Order: sequence, then structure tokens, then C-alpha cells
Amino acid sequence: MFIKDAWYIAAWAHEVKDQVLARKICNESIVIFRDKATQKAGALRDRCCHRGTPLSYGQVVQAGLECGYHGLIFNTAGACVHIPGQAKIPSKACVQSFPLVEKDECLWIWMGDPEKADVSKIVDYPYHNDHAKWPHKHEVYHVKANSMLMVDNLMDLTHLAYVHKSTIGGSNANAHIEAQMKVTPKDTGLHFIRWLLNSTPPPTYKKAVPDIGERVDRWMEFEFVAPGSVIQWTGGLKTGMDAQNNRDQEGGFSLRIFHGLTPETESSCFYFWSAANGYRQNDPQATEDLFHEITVAFSEDKGIVQAQQRMLDETGTSDLVDIVSDQARVHMRRTVTRLLAQEQQSAA
Repeated sequence: MFIKDAWYIAAWAHEVKDQVLARKICNESIVIFRDKATQKAGALRDRCCHRGTPLSYGQVVQAGLECGYHGLIFNTAGACVHIPGQAKIPSKACVQSFPLVEKDECLWIWMGDPEKADVSKIVDYPYHNDHAKWPHKHEVYHVKANSMLMVDNLMDLTHLAYVHKSTIGGSNANAHIEAQMKVTPKDTGLHFIRWLLNSTPPPTYKKAVPDIGERVDRWMEFEFVAPGSVIQWTGGLKTGMDAQNNRDQEGGFSLRIFHGLTPETESSCFYFWSAANGYRQNDPQATEDLFHEITVAFSEDKGIVQAQQRMLDETGTSDLVDIVSDQARVHMRRTVTRLLAQEQQSAA
């Protein structure tokens, strides 16, 4: 069960150049390509209307996407524009297209009713466009787990001290458990901020900013926008710098991370993420080192969530219990359940 009247990341913009890209999103096989003349990207159902061959076996030519079986060509709207050896093109010679919008280095796709595809509802992430202040790198993981399990992971950060001891978490579990946390529900998601005051900086912070000090005030600010976008700003300043009233100061550690979870199937997803360096922006090596640290941490997340999915496939979820640290996760799940019910009611 997926929310389909929503924008998901289909690909990073750079993934789609002259070649076609095949992805399954919400159990639908999709092919993405760019028009050679306009460079505008389009998304079609990955199935030729002639003999049902995947269009992703074809190639991009000047007129559009050419089927690799019999040479029919389709434009980004899904209309057939050429049939070899045939002048008249039947009106039924077309394939389903999906709204696709390029914004902030992402290609956003709408899997539901195209009449409801409101571009203004795409998440804003201007930091991808500010390479001077927020130099960044990005990645996409194929994760063998339900996309909501990955969102769960981002909503309960007490796991940092257990899963990410050597990188972004640090080994002091009590600091995470006792963090000050404020959750603010929203119609389409939630916002939360956690403060770990007067705490030991984790290894990633010390590597990035060696003179950050032995005690820091750390913050973790997250915004979840249903069904799969999470915007993060995390950092720390030396204790005594009044970080709670002014986080945007020099001399500390700061990074921004964008998380985009796109369901592939009920038990697999694509995890799009970017990490932006907010502390030594003029040092390309600092951005590389940060990306490496985050790669290690997120690979750990991927491993544990995939193991969780395997176990849940065996045992189910009916006997799982919630604990106090699940506050944001529980609200996130309720929001997704509510929006899914509204979509189903509207379609009935």
C-alpha cells in the first residue's frame, strides 16, 4: 500500500543524461530519459504498446525513446512519433507517462492521478543550489527493506549511540536517551529538534573540527514531509557559545542532510541522500571526508534495517511495542496512515 498522490524522488538529475534509466517505483516499472533537443526529462511506463517489451531495452534518439525491439519511437509525453515503415500512427500507439519535475538536483515523479500533480507541493531544498555555502555530495542506495522502516530509523535517533558509535553517534547512549526533544506535528508530517547539551563530541565532529573542544552543545533538527522526505540540520558548538539561541556561528561543526525515501516494492526502496559540509566550505577535502563518514554511518543503517526487514518477514509486526523514544516515529506513522486513508477515500 503506497501513497501515490505525492512526489517521490525518481532519480538524481545527473543519473539521467544520454542513457535511459529503468526504475521500479511503487511497484510500477518506469523508464526515464531526456529529450535530446530540449534536455527535458520524461518518465514513461516501461512497456512498449506494440509487443510489451521494456522500453528500457531501447535507446534515446533525436526524436525520442526508441524501442529496442521494433523501433517505435515515443516522446516524453508517451505519444508514439514514429513507426518504421508506417506513415499513419494509430491513436492507441502510446504509453503511460508520469509527471516528472526537475528541481534542486532531483527528478521528482508523481505516481498517482496526474490531475492532482501540484508542483508547489514538491519539497524545497535550496541548499543543493548553494554550492559555495553548502558544498555537498550525494548518493542513492537500493535497500532491501520497506521505505517506512528507513523513515522510522530517522525518526528515532536514540539508535545513534548503538549503531554509529565510531562516527556520527558517539558512544554515550545516555546523552541520546536524555536529550531534550520537542516534536511539532504538522498536517503533512512533523518537525522535531533534539539538544544534547554539554556532551562529548562524537568522532566525526572531532575529525572535522579538531579544536571544537571536549564539551559541546549538539542539535539535531529534522523535518519529515510525508511520504518520504526528511530534511536534517545537525551540528555542535563548544559549550558556552549559546548555541540554543544562535546555531549559525563559525567555529563549530555543522552539516545538512537530505533524505529521500522512494518505495520500490513493499519490501524494497531507494534511499536518496546528500551530505553538505557547513564548517570548512572552502576545503574540498573536508567535503570528501564528511561524505566518507556519512557513507559509513548510512551503510550501517542500511545493514541493520535490512536485517530488521528479514526478521519482520518471518515474524510479523503484531507483537511489537512502542517506547518513549518512539514519539516522533509514532506521529510519522499516524500521519502516513491518515494520508493514505484520505487518498483511498477520495478514489472510492
